This record gives sequence, C-alpha cells and structure tokens, in this order.
Amino acid sequence: MSKDKKNEGKEILEEFKELSEWQKRNQEYLKKKAEEEAALAEEKEKERQARMASKSEKSDETEKQKSESNPKDPKSAKDDTEEKVEESEDVKKEVSKEESKSKEPKKEDKKSVKEKPVKPKIPGIHILRALTILFPCLLLLIVSAYLLSPYATMKDIRVEGTVQTTDDDIRQASGIQDSDYTINLLLDKAKYEEQIKSNYWVESAQLVYQFPTKFTIKVKEYDIVAYYVSGESHYPILSSGQLETSSVSLVSLPETYISVLFNDSEQIKTFTSELAQISPELKAAIQKVELVPSKVTSDLIRLTMNDSDEVLVPLSEMSKKLPYYSKIKPQLSEPSVIDMEAGIYSYTVADKLIMEAEEKAKQEAKEAEKKQKEEEKKRLEEQQNKLEEERKKLEEEGNQNQTTRRSSRR
Repeated sequence: MSKDKKNEGKEILEEFKELSEWQKRNQEYLKKKAEEEAALAEEKEKERQARMASKSEKSDETEKQKSESNPKDPKSAKDDTEEKVEESEDVKKEVSKEESKSKEPKKEDKKSVKEKPVKPKIPGIHILRALTILFPCLLLLIVSAYLLSPYATMKDIRVEGTVQTTDDDIRQASGIQDSDYTINLLLDKAKYEEQIKSNYWVESAQLVYQFPTKFTIKVKEYDIVAYYVSGESHYPILSSGQLETSSVSLVSLPETYISVLFNDSEQIKTFTSELAQISPELKAAIQKVELVPSKVTSDLIRLTMNDSDEVLVPLSEMSKKLPYYSKIKPQLSEPSVIDMEAGIYSYTVADKLIMEAEEKAKQEAKEAEKKQKEEEKKRLEEQQNKLEEERKKLEEEGNQNQTTRRSSRR
C-alpha cells in the first residue's frame, strides 16, 4: 500500500509540473476541500459512534433495572445475556458497515480527483469581448425585425393651432408620406418642421412625438395686420408681409381693420415691418392707408385715422415719425392734416379743402391755357396748310403756262 501511495504521489507531482499555475492552484484548492470534507465525515462518524454507545449503555441500564425489579430464573438470565451479546454484536456490525461506507466515498473522491480533468474558468475579458459582439448583433436583429414589421410605418398625425389654414394643408406641406418610417420622422424632425413652414401662413411649427405612434404638429400662424381693398374684395396682409391671393368674405371681416389701397409687394413688406414697430394703440387708430407720392417723396403715404385726421408721412419713416401724432393730437380742436413729409406741421381739413380747391383752380387754369395754346397751334397749322396749298396751286398754274408757251412756239 505504501508503494502505491508513493507512486500516486509521484504521478500527482508529474501532473503538477505539466499543469499551468492556475490549474495547480485549482487542484490545491480541490485537495484542501477534499481533506476538509474527509475531516467533517470523520467527525460525523465519531458522533454516530458516541450516539450508538450511549444508546447501548442506556439499554444495558434499563435491562439491569428490569432484572432487579423482576428477578428471574438462571436460565432466563442466561438467555438475557445471550440476547445482549447478540445486540452488541449487531451494533458493532452496523458501526463497521457505516465506517466502510464512510471510507468508500473518500476513495471514490480520490479517484474522481485523479480521473476527472478540472475545467478551467473562462476569463472575464473573453466574456466582455463576447458581449461586445453579441449585444450589437442582438440590437441589429431587433431593429431589423421592427423595420420589416408593419409597426415601423404606423403613424397617428394630428395638427393643432390652425385657424386660417386646414389640417390637410399642413400635412401636405410637411411632406410626410404613409410609407415613411417612424424612426425617420424622429431623426429628421427639423427637416419636416422647415417643410411645414413652406406654407406662408405658418410662422413656426413643432413636431412632437408621443409613444408609441402619435405625432402632433403644433402650428403658430402669422397674424393678419391689414387688408388690401380692391373694390369690394378684401385680401389679407400677413405680419410676414405676404399678401394672400384669395379674397375673404365680408362676413368674416373683423369690426375694425386697416384698409390698404396699394398692392406693391415691396411696399407692403415695408409697411408691415414699419407697422410692427408701432404701439398697439396707434395701430388701432389707423383706418386707411393710401399711396400719395409727391415730387420730393416717392413713398409718401396718407393715413386716415378713425377720428378723421389725416397724416402724411414717408412709408420708410413711418415708425419714427408717426408716434409724434399722439403728442400732437391733444392740441387739435378739429379734424386736421398732420404733414410729416419734411418737418411736422398741421392744418385743418377745411384749410386742406380750400388748398385743394385752389390747386384745382390752378390746374383748371393751366388746362385752359393748354387748350387755348393747342387751339392757337391748330389755327396756325391750318393757316400754314392753306398758304402752302395756295402756293402749290400757283406753282402748278405757272408750270402749265410755261408748257403752253413752249408748245405754241414749236
């Protein structure tokens, strides 16, 4: 047995040499664990033996007590002793069997240590590397399955904030198609918002996503600052300077609004930008705006106020000069004209009518003079034409006389 143990020890040493450091440590750990388990098994066996011995002692004491309390024949005493001997032998046999059972697993453990090769643990670096490959692959698989499913193009689009435009107009301006993926809408939100603003009514647009497939387009429209009036048709002018091409019904017009009597696109943009810099109170006082260019100022406009006052001001300087009207107004006792073309001065509407009448008279006199001059020119032209005709006749007569003379001489 000692030679076998030595040979086994040599084999184990040779295996240790061939194995790596990690495997050696692992085997040392397993060996220590096996020794601890063997020690625990021995302690358990000792406890069992002690329990069996205590049980046998108790049984002996109980039998003695019985024998003392119940004296029997010598034959029965012999039988009792024989039974005790048989019981003690049975106990010894059971103990020996348990010892043999406890020793057998030790031998089996040693054999398993020798026979079964120890599986090395996988290092954590390899696990991390595997996860870095598996996780993206799994994510790609999930995304691919989602894109191939009908859920990828499901969209519930709603529009909020439309007053002058319709929801269909906003959807059409956004360029969102039923076949577009939901992910594209999330990634290109800014692009779709800019497309929505291509509608000239829209000042700002925001595309809001709500899980899982709900999209809300929140729209802010431009305000209507005035109406271009042509006959009985009214065309809205937006705060952006855009003139609406379609007229609105008279029923939909507000109670008070600014009427604009010119439709030049550049002048309307200038008017809206200047009007935006004026206070709301002053805006509310304007009733009508018309273009009245003079020799000096080509963009001169006349503002007719709600209280019948009239303000003459260059369109490009309206935001600078018009606020002075609120300071001049308290000093006016009757409807007046405030001229802000060059400096600022005012005169009454009656004076204006007189001036207009005088200008009319001057224009009529000028026109009369022009007519007289034209009539005189016509008379002179007629006289000249008559004289030329007479001269031509005389020349023709002289020519005829000469021809007759020449013929007579021949």
